[in-house]
Amino acid sequence: QVQLVESGGGSVQSGGSLRLSCGASEFGYSDYCMGWFRQAPGKEREGVAVIDSIKNTNYAESVKGRFTISQDNANKTLYLQMNSLKPEDTAMYYCAVDLSFITGSDYCSVSSPADFGGWGQGTQVTVSS
Repeated sequence: QVQLVESGGGSVQSGGSLRLSCGASEFGYSDYCMGWFRQAPGKEREGVAVIDSIKNTNYAESVKGRFTISQDNANKTLYLQMNSLKPEDTAMYYCAVDLSFITGSDYCSVSSPADFGGWGQGTQVTVSS
């Protein structure tokens, strides 16, 4: 199972920006759905943004137009550019991957965290008003 490591979190004021990164020691997979998830204290983990192996993307409604998910073609590092941050974006952010995903057949969904694995330790994002 692939192990993922997140970085880039921090504390910013409302309206600020952060860029999260997620790397893997080995990532030779050609079919996958990979994504960012977050969990705030007392709340369930929720999907933020996902991207599949042919660069289709999906976003949670709450972050559309503010967050952008991308992936480096060479080393498969996953990024999440977060702009116009709001206090309600405060959470621990995780990246994960669905390796059972079949490109061209499956839909890479932001709504199914249970399908994903390889969870990292997370990176904290705190947005103050």
